[in-house]
Amino acid sequence: NKLKLLQLCYASLYFKNQMYGQKLNQPVKDTELVQKVFAANAENFNSIALEIFNFQFHHNRVYNEYCRLLKIVPGDITNMAHIPFLPIHFFKTHSVVSTSFEPAAIFESSGTTQNINSKHRVKDLTLYENSFTRTFDLFYGVPGDWCIIGLLPSYLERQQSSLVVMVDKLVQLSHHPCSGFYLNEFDKLQAVIMEQEKRKQKTLLIGVTFALLDFAELFPMKLGHTIIMETGGMKGRRKEMTRQQVHENLRKAFQQENIHSEYGMTELLSQAYSSGNGIFKTAPWMKVLLREEDDPFAVYDKADKSINGAINIIDLANIYSCSFIATEDAGKLYPDGSFEVMGRLDNTDVRGCSLMAV
Repeated sequence: NKLKLLQLCYASLYFKNQMYGQKLNQPVKDTELVQKVFAANAENFNSIALEIFNFQFHHNRVYNEYCRLLKIVPGDITNMAHIPFLPIHFFKTHSVVSTSFEPAAIFESSGTTQNINSKHRVKDLTLYENSFTRTFDLFYGVPGDWCIIGLLPSYLERQQSSLVVMVDKLVQLSHHPCSGFYLNEFDKLQAVIMEQEKRKQKTLLIGVTFALLDFAELFPMKLGHTIIMETGGMKGRRKEMTRQQVHENLRKAFQQENIHSEYGMTELLSQAYSSGNGIFKTAPWMKVLLREEDDPFAVYDKADKSINGAINIIDLANIYSCSFIATEDAGKLYPDGSFEVMGRLDNTDVRGCSLMAV
């Protein structure tokens, strides 16, 4: 059956990575593709996705072999929903790269000490910076209008966190004297936020879930000019909670109508944002699709009504790794392309940014 075929593909990759070496070493002309990533829109997304699929098929050993074991080649595909989605677990066991390069950075997932962490080898950090700064601009405006505060304990302890890199760059771009990371400095953080409230300064407090909950319990306050944004993640510090429970606690503590969320992961160079109720939207160069949990090759890119399934992601910014990722998250897709993360699929590893099913 199809699930057994997928398992066979995974096992075979351990032994066949070198089979198509000569074809994979063809000269690369990827400059135009990089430029097309951030020019993507609803009308041209499918065609750009097909171009990147063709590029990665020919220049990514792992993805090439995965596609060939499925007996799929670029000429067979005319719709992005039919492109093979690489199981995200391969980032733990293989070097998932398109073309040969020395990485400018290697992002590593937090995970747990019992699990093997994912590694995302990034060829060009500028591509990542362009992705997250443009996305922030789309949803929140220029960082220079904000005081941006990061509350990311445990992430700051790791040198390979893509989340820390993103928040650090946004902090720099804000140019606000009080922007920065506050690690175990809740007294100081509370004073800074209250001062910005008095000044009516737009402030973004972006934090890992357990730290935001700790702060909310110690320093509840009414906030009118501050956005609270959770990135997920209990890291074993607290009892697991649903996103609804987390948001309810934070809403009460800070007397806010909505709690914002960021959805991102080590294996992606793009993010999605929610301005409330856990409903996420993406930038034009990122798209969420759903697959059936018991049939990984039944993929839906749109629906007349909301549907549930396992989340597949097309991230065009992942041009030098793999843009077509089958995640281990369960979700709901809405007709307008927005989506909701319902939790983790059964029998998958606990990730640092996970929340239990809602």
